[in-house]
Amino acid sequence: MNKTDLIDRVASQLEITKSDAGKAVEAVIEAIASGVRTEEKVTIAGFGAFVRKERRARMGVNPTTKQPMPIAASKTCGFRPAPALKESL
Repeated sequence: MNKTDLIDRVASQLEITKSDAGKAVEAVIEAIASGVRTEEKVTIAGFGAFVRKERRARMGVNPTTKQPMPIAASKTCGFRPAPALKESL
């Protein structure tokens, strides 16, 4: 499922226009992204939690030259499903 499919499902389930459903989906996505950026964790009961993860700096290998190269520290986002969601799969 992609974003367009999600908007279509929201629109049909709530019986609203695709435009309004698109705005709602965008608002939810932005709220989750903003929450992860500022609070490090966004929890949705029964669904799961979006968490900010930090990767430490490390040494890697350039696949072309086989030479060691440093990989900088970075931040990423992860998802941990709720037990109810895991059981429903």
